[in-house]
Amino acid sequence: MIGTKQSKLLADFYEKVFGKPAEMVDSENGFFGWQVGSAYFSILEHSEMGGNAKDPGRVMMNFETTEVKEEFEKIKSAGAQVIREPYEMGGGWIATLADPEGNYFQLVTPM
Repeated sequence: MIGTKQSKLLADFYEKVFGKPAEMVDSENGFFGWQVGSAYFSILEHSEMGGNAKDPGRVMMNFETTEVKEEFEKIKSAGAQVIREPYEMGGGWIATLADPEGNYFQLVTPM
């Protein structure tokens, strides 16, 4: 879960990342949720979480995909900040991006 004062902004961004609208929405409370593979990803309006992430690399979400380079380009064009272009590591690919509040996430080849 990502806590934020801008839940709609982040929900719009992650809708583009996941390529689908949130399956669970409670607009009144600023909650949006997606089933992403075997994990559940959510955004929740939180009055004490404002501005950009202060230490964005401390906790990173990894999204597995066999199409790291293609997804990287799609998400970059959706407005993500590029932290690190796709690179090969141990036979797989990794790319690091940031959402509109500076939270880092990675695209990784499934292990």
